[in-house]
Order: sequence, then structure tokens, then C-alpha cells
Amino acid sequence: MSIRFFKIAAVYFVIAIILGIVMGIAHDFTLSSVHADLNLLGWVSMALFGAIYHLFPAAGKSKLATTHFWLHNIGVPVMQGGITLSMLTANGFFTIFAIIGSLVVVLGGILFMVNVFKHVKA
Repeated sequence: MSIRFFKIAAVYFVIAIILGIVMGIAHDFTLSSVHADLNLLGWVSMALFGAIYHLFPAAGKSKLATTHFWLHNIGVPVMQGGITLSMLTANGFFTIFAIIGSLVVVLGGILFMVNVFKHVKA
């Protein structure tokens, strides 16, 4: 599971960089929060999950890790897509996607925490 997290972290890293460059070129920083979230929830968090799952293989090989991976990787794009569409269209309807995605990410985070307490031992 650690390799999957590292690879998808690299994808989010590149997406966040490209978004940052596009915002800079356009001198429009409306999506700064999306850029920051992609860096934090995509690049940094997923790289850390990958490192933890690599250092503690029992945690990385668990069903909790697989479920965490999918929840996080479904929740982040849904949340960021909802935020992006809400900001670009000024249509509050898309906020529901941000809320749903956020709740999915939180659920994944809870499973990660349970996994750490269950499988990460000295």
C-alpha cells in the first residue's frame, strides 16, 4: 500500500504545481485554497501515509489501509472538484460535493487513525 500512496502523492504534487503555475500566469488566485488542499491532502498527507505504511508493514497490508486509500482518493477529488466548481461558477449547489468529499476524507482519516493504533507498535 505504501507504493500506491507514494505514486498517487506524486500525481497530486504535479497537479498542484500546474494549478499554481496557471494561477500565477493568469494573476488569478481564486483557487488558492484548492492549490493548498491539493498540496496538503494530496502530496504531503499521502506521502506521509506511504512512509508510515512502509515503516509499519502490518498497517500497510491491512484491509484498513486499502479502505483508507480508496476513501482518501475518492474524497479528495470530489471535495476539491466541489470547491473548484463552487468558486468558478458562484453556484452554491456544488458545495454539497465539497461537503460529501470532506466527510469521505474524514472517514478515511479515522480509519487511518484506527489502523495506526492497531498495527503501529514499537
